[in-house]
Amino acid sequence: MPEIWTIGHSNHTVDHFLHLLSTHSITAVADVRSTPYSIAASQFNREAIKDVLHEKRIHYVYLGEELGPRSPDLACYENGKVVYGRLATTEVFAQGIERLKKGMTRYRVAMMCAEKDPIVCHRTILICRHLSADAELRIHHILEEGSVEENEASEKRLMQSLKIDEYDLFNTRDEQVAKAYALQSQRIAYAL
Repeated sequence: MPEIWTIGHSNHTVDHFLHLLSTHSITAVADVRSTPYSIAASQFNREAIKDVLHEKRIHYVYLGEELGPRSPDLACYENGKVVYGRLATTEVFAQGIERLKKGMTRYRVAMMCAEKDPIVCHRTILICRHLSADAELRIHHILEEGSVEENEASEKRLMQSLKIDEYDLFNTRDEQVAKAYALQSQRIAYAL
């Protein structure tokens, strides 16, 4: 069964981050940050983390242009804010998804972004939302202390955080999940 992992580097030390990756036998990191640089966590700047991962024989690929939360395509914006639904329909996003899927056939891939909590990060709200359309794909989120949260549990936690009932009289669970994703994407989407 195909699977993919996600991880947020947060303000971890490099050693802790490497420990999280090795605990879950990650062999490739797909960096999905639009801007792979940080003043507060410079140890995760693109070149720095690429070199560290290379030393540990973990492959690194930058997919921020394809799967990042900021788009140079102004058609993906409404009132100056990215609309994830539009971003997900672009050819470049589809190419990024295909690259991820291809990578999963050879490597144990973790998508990396900055946010420690997957439900407040585009890696879940944008990318995993579309990856989860493949019912056979298993999505695992590596949390900051090393435990793993399955994507379905993340969706449930997302609905709870937004006070959306998992089931109601008029909507299926899938419809409620879609509502949660839409609301969260409005809350976290990049604004110009």
